[in-house]
Amino acid sequence: MSITLSDQDKLTLRTAAYGAVTLLAAADAAGNPHKTATHGSIALASATGLIGHVLAEKQRDVNLNGKSVAELADHVLPALTAAMSLHKQQDPAEADNFRSAVIIAIDAATQIHPGQPSPTMTDMIGKITEALDTAPVR
Repeated sequence: MSITLSDQDKLTLRTAAYGAVTLLAAADAAGNPHKTATHGSIALASATGLIGHVLAEKQRDVNLNGKSVAELADHVLPALTAAMSLHKQQDPAEADNFRSAVIIAIDAATQIHPGQPSPTMTDMIGKITEALDTAPVR
């Protein structure tokens, strides 16, 4: 099955994926947020399938600005759920690919820390995972 994505769908997908990495970087304020963001973004750039193509498009339409982590989360977490819902509706295999790409980016972002991620990062990972896993089929 082939997925047809509108420009808005692609924006939601990019916001969700890059937003997840941005949320982790924001939660890593006591560590090295720039390195966290870099490693997560590199992982997203390595994505394949439809998500890889969408993320490879050099668009400047993603707005990940916020005055607080809460404001950013209010924007990104629903985008994660919406992206998963869109994929589940059109192509469940691509939904799995999207989820995998985001989880790999999270893992890459947290690999820079020796031992376990900080409690704030662990909490954010849980929120991101929950947003991915609670997506209904639209």
